[in-house]
Amino acid sequence: MTAAVMSAEQVSAIRMAHPGAFSTPWKSVKKWAPWIIALIYLVWSLWFFEIARFLDASERVWDLLRNFVVWHDMETWLYGNIYVGIAQTLAMAFLGTFLGSLGALVVGFLAARNVMPFWVVRQVIRRILDVMRGVDQLVWGLVFVRSVGLGPLAGVLAIFVSDLGTLSKLYSEAIENIDRKQVEGIKSTGAGPLAVIRYGYIPQVLPVFISQSLYFLESNTRSATILGIVGAGGIGMIIIERFRASLYDQVAFVVLNVLVLIFLIDWLSKRVRLWVIGAEAKD
Repeated sequence: MTAAVMSAEQVSAIRMAHPGAFSTPWKSVKKWAPWIIALIYLVWSLWFFEIARFLDASERVWDLLRNFVVWHDMETWLYGNIYVGIAQTLAMAFLGTFLGSLGALVVGFLAARNVMPFWVVRQVIRRILDVMRGVDQLVWGLVFVRSVGLGPLAGVLAIFVSDLGTLSKLYSEAIENIDRKQVEGIKSTGAGPLAVIRYGYIPQVLPVFISQSLYFLESNTRSATILGIVGAGGIGMIIIERFRASLYDQVAFVVLNVLVLIFLIDWLSKRVRLWVIGAEAKD
């Protein structure tokens, strides 16, 4: 009788050695249910969005792609207008990012827990920032086009408001994660609040601030292109005009120029970041 009854330790050892032999159907259901649900949702999405229409339009798609890569009458293209639009786009991105970074430099400190001791003030600022970054940049562009009219000013304001909300949050998080020892050392000398921020906080967070702002400059260059499509100036207006005129080869040329511009901004941003942190630029 004793030999026929296994101890609890023996049962546990057998279960650990052969877990699959003791799995219950419910465990198998829990394991595979998420995958089955995801597959069903994928199939339903393909059906709901009529993915088969893409196959029906495949010939038109190939014609469109062919028009992108086969360029005609290049000597008649208005290169001056194209490069003025690209310059406007770059200026919109730079000015909007620069103003947003300056504003975030102030608002970020006001939203940081270790700088702003008043909970109510901090929460009000954070909720305002939530609204500013919660509204898409394209929507801000439509708002400012209605407010100040067509042109690059609407794009600059849209980038500024959107970046102010996002960069202020990122800046405040960087400020809250600083090393408190340096701040306490500055305070021990009898320095005032502004001196503490200048010599205790900013040296620690400045490389992070510059890195984030440079990334946003690159991102905003792409965003400024889209903003132009809704009337906020820049190269986007030229793109939409060429699309409406079915000048797809010129659209492809403009897009290639924008890609080169973004590549140059990314290369320059890398050099500036390395310079700020005191490292040598290495490929």
